[in-house]
Amino acid sequence: MVKIGLQFKATLENVTNVRPVGEDFRWFLKLKCANCGEIPEKWQYINLMDSVPLKGGRGSASMVQKCKLCARENSIDIMRDTITPYNAEDSERFKTMVQFECRGLEPVDFQPQAGFAAEGAESGTKFPEITLLEKDWTEYDEKTSESVGIYEVTHQFVKC
Repeated sequence: MVKIGLQFKATLENVTNVRPVGEDFRWFLKLKCANCGEIPEKWQYINLMDSVPLKGGRGSASMVQKCKLCARENSIDIMRDTITPYNAEDSERFKTMVQFECRGLEPVDFQPQAGFAAEGAESGTKFPEITLLEKDWTEYDEKTSESVGIYEVTHQFVKC
């Protein structure tokens, strides 16, 4: 079992507390089979609501799948207690946002989509429905009469 962290990096403008929202937040990943190296073309997602039992009664995982090439059963699980927000002071630096417990699968790419939220850094204004598919998001904070945004979203994976 390997623990892999998804590190998030963005430039924040007048916002803080960027985070995934809810048990049904979808982490869209491309996953590589650690046994044979196969990386399926399509994006797959995992979330906290899904729990699939592992063979032999060894607990459960967010996703269990059989590799199409080598037929090995692999799993990946979201480590619930590791989900942390990306704050104003983290701007332009990599910070681990979540960790995955991996058995035979390794995330190699991440695609942020809908389901993020943030708050105005000065005003506390809630921005509950942020989509980062375009790697940029902008809005206007009425309370401070300033533009707010999340720009140049990127990521990397690290072993924990």
